[in-house]
This record gives sequence, structure tokens and C-alpha cells, in this order.
Amino acid sequence: MEMNLSRISYCQYLLASQGNYTLTYFSEHSDWFSHDLINRFLKREKYPPRLIWEQVSPLIEEHPNGYLLFDDTVADKRYSNKIELVRRQYSGNAHGVIRGIGIVTCVYVNPDTEEFWLIDYRIYDPQGDGKTKLDHVRDMLDHTVYQKKLSFQAVLMDTWYATKDLMLQIESLQKVYYCPIKHNRQVDDSGGISGYQAVETLEWSEEELASGKRIKIKGFPKEYKVQCFRVEVSTHRTDYVVTNDKTQLSTEDVQQACRLRWKIEQLHRESKQLTGLESCQCRKARIQRNHIACAFLVWVRLKQLAKQVGQTVYQLKQGLLDDYLCSQLKNPSLSMTPA
Repeated sequence: MEMNLSRISYCQYLLASQGNYTLTYFSEHSDWFSHDLINRFLKREKYPPRLIWEQVSPLIEEHPNGYLLFDDTVADKRYSNKIELVRRQYSGNAHGVIRGIGIVTCVYVNPDTEEFWLIDYRIYDPQGDGKTKLDHVRDMLDHTVYQKKLSFQAVLMDTWYATKDLMLQIESLQKVYYCPIKHNRQVDDSGGISGYQAVETLEWSEEELASGKRIKIKGFPKEYKVQCFRVEVSTHRTDYVVTNDKTQLSTEDVQQACRLRWKIEQLHRESKQLTGLESCQCRKARIQRNHIACAFLVWVRLKQLAKQVGQTVYQLKQGLLDDYLCSQLKNPSLSMTPA
């Protein structure tokens, strides 16, 4: 019996494999597909990010007060010297600069259920398209508003994206943003009397700790002010979160909103651990792009199946090994002999 290689075939392999996601491993465990055939197939195909939206859009439970989350991750390729798209960049997971492929992601969160969905992503390739990570975020934001027409109220993003242009763009869309700013960001809470100083040097009254304070960030339009909150993330970390929502007067509510931002970190972790997102070793950029697209499609499917059966994605994938172990204990392929 002959079988045609398709996107579904490759995604099925990523869904079933338990640690090795290379083309060689795929071909070794397939009765139909050779390594060269798989390589040629992935080099020929083109899977754009819009495939994610086509798969996810029917699954999303929209909420008028939904959140958009933006962040980036790095597919670790530190031991690869000839893979296209790989460049030196900072990885939060590695806490340093490594060689890898940058991926900027956009996640939608329902604040009532706290369920979340990957709705878009971009490959960071400044040499290929001339775009920065901020350019990709702006593009995805516009697509979400004008093309996807997804209901949301606020944007959550990391410190790296707390730039004037992006914050003002969100404001122009009549949306709210929450984002921490760097501790040395120059701000003024005196109305121009004392001048600018690092946000971490501001003095906070008890009332301001509870309800925030109005500040102006250096470089923004003259009359443009934001609400700033001092948020204790842990005993060793304090964030200074700013928002354009002038009616927001609760540090506790801001902390709860920012807590949802970690959903995007969950996406990055799960996709790397369960779909082989960063495991492809092929050199060509097109294969890398297609592999990443398929890995994200597999993550989407895992989340859908996990919800249906009331399990986590880790339990679902581990269940494949559980079935194997049960089978081997009943009818072992390798049998022990008496000592």
C-alpha cells in the first residue's frame, strides 16, 4: 500500500514522537517515507502562519474583555552552525545570548476561563525581510484588529515591547495596554517640578502603592501620561507596570491582569517540550519554517484534545508511553530470564 506524504502525515509524526523529532527518525519508523522524500517535501511546501488562525478560529471562545499577549521565544540552535535563519540573540530561557531562531508569538486569553489560544506568530528574520520584532508585533496587532476582528480589550506585553511607538499604536486602536518598564526608564511624577528620574528611584506613599500614581515617560508627547504601579512579583523582584487606562486604580487588579501574561510562556514551554519545535536540524530556511508551523499546529491539536478529555497536554502525550508500557508488561518484546 502506498501513502502520500502530507502536512497531516508530518504533524502526526510530531504528535506521536516522544523525544526525537528529526527527519531521520521519522523515516526509520515509516514504511512509506524515506529521509530524502521527507526533506524534498518540506523544502517544497509553504506553510504560512495564517494556517494557525484557520485551525484556531473555530475553537476560540471570545470575550469582550479578552487579552492579547505578545512575546518572543528562541528555538535553541546553539550547536548548529549552518542552519539558515539562525542568529545570535538573547534567550530568556537560557538567560543569555545564544544561537537560535527567533519566533514572535501572539496569544488570545479569555479572562473568565483563563483558556488561551495561539492565534498568530512570526519568524524573526531581519536579514530576509528587514523587520524587527517590534515590526512583527505591530503587524500582528493590526491583523488582529482589522482582519481577524477578534474581540479584546487589553494588550499584555513584556518590557522589551514597552516602546513609545507600540504603546501609542495600541492607544490609537482604543485599546488598553499593561506592560512593565525597565527599572532605569526615565519618568516624572512631579508634573515637571523635579524633572525625570529612574522609575525605581520614585518614592511611593501607602496610597500610591495600593492605587498607583500618574507619571510621564520621557520621550512621550508632552501631555501624555500613564498610570504606574509598583508590583511585587516576588521577594527578589519588583516590576513597574504602566497602563494607559487612567481609570485603573488598583495594584491588585493590575497584578491579576499581568499574571495572565505567563500564559504565553506556557505556550513556549509546551511547544518546545511536546512538539519538537526547536528540534529540526535541517539547514534550509523553508524547512525550518514549515517545521515550526507544523509544531504549532500540533500544539493547537494537543490543547484541543486535552480539553476534550479533561487532561493536561503533558498527561495526554505521556499517555502514549503509558499505553506502550502496559502492553509491554502484558506481552514483553524483550523478556527477562531467571537469574
